[in-house]
Amino acid sequence: MGRKRHSPEEIIGKLREAEVLIARGQTTPQAAKAIGVTEQTYYRWRREYGGMKVDQARRLKELERENQRLRRAVSDLTLDKMILSEAAKGKLLSPARRRLAIDHVREAVGVSERRACCVLRQHRSTQRKAPRGRDDEAALTADIVELASRYGRYGYRRIAALLRDAGWRVNLKRVERIWRTEGLKVPQRQPKRGRLWLADGSCIRLRPDRPNHVWSYDFVQDRTHEGRKLRMLTVIDEYTRECLALPVARQLKSDDVLATLADLFAERGPPEHIRSDNGSEFTATVVREWLGRLGVKTAFITPGSPWENGYNESFNGKLRDEFLDREIFYSLTEARILIEAWRVHYNTVRPHSALGYRPPAPEATAPASTGAPRLPSGSATLRLPSAVAQEASMV
Repeated sequence: MGRKRHSPEEIIGKLREAEVLIARGQTTPQAAKAIGVTEQTYYRWRREYGGMKVDQARRLKELERENQRLRRAVSDLTLDKMILSEAAKGKLLSPARRRLAIDHVREAVGVSERRACCVLRQHRSTQRKAPRGRDDEAALTADIVELASRYGRYGYRRIAALLRDAGWRVNLKRVERIWRTEGLKVPQRQPKRGRLWLADGSCIRLRPDRPNHVWSYDFVQDRTHEGRKLRMLTVIDEYTRECLALPVARQLKSDDVLATLADLFAERGPPEHIRSDNGSEFTATVVREWLGRLGVKTAFITPGSPWENGYNESFNGKLRDEFLDREIFYSLTEARILIEAWRVHYNTVRPHSALGYRPPAPEATAPASTGAPRLPSGSATLRLPSAVAQEASMV
């Protein structure tokens, strides 16, 4: 049977009883034996509780318990601070990153898994569950990296659209996750490079509401490697966003504009309106009279207001950002071939955000609509339209 533990109230009562016995002539050992303790215990009790009242002893015990609780709290806070300082820098937003941080903390600080999970806010079942990726994760990652390498100015949304067109069944979130995991991003600027020779608001007054309703055209300039000027005429259908023509020459005058429009009118029919700035090639009398005889109305923007020709200015920006700023042309013939290949790619392959990430004029219907089986995996970058592949092989 274990030794009985006395409460502070019982100890103070026994001390008072011993004091009475000693006052009546008994010795200290006799008084200690009378209260049922040894002489050493009596002296220890008198040292701790001598002269105290019952309420004072009770208060002392409460203060001791409070002191222990505060010590434990300070110890816990110090340990939590050590865990947080030892964890990975920055925010732990994903379970995978928390899992790595918890393993590191347990090894460095020596705390339990329960404590580390509690401090870093990770459920223990999540910590113990081993992540298991999909079987096609490696193939999809390889396709995303290859597409990002080929189309350096495309973000993950356009890459996801290209993957779906190639046969992948992926949503945008999965592509974004792999995109961020691989550290991919669209750089702000890219230097011009030489080809390796491997096959590889519109104007508020008038808005288009159907194909062939409003066309717009403008000029874009660049230079070949030796510094000679290149001039391009960009003609687009504002409703479908399709680039109708992109002729390239050293000089383009009003006669060249008429020749390009004549070929397009013969192939597609004249539009109802054609929008342009106030350049001399567009405001020339011969151009306006010729368009008037064909029933095409001209819509000139306000001088110094390029935002009124927003559709064409947006296309010119994409042409320069995605292609011209990344290519070095060594001859006029090379420029014509490569620019025409890019125009075909823009119309038939490149996903357009304003069209639900579909190209303006796809060459063929998607496999899902034709009933053909969709490929679960494979290299998406190799399944290019025949026209683009043919142009690529020419250079």
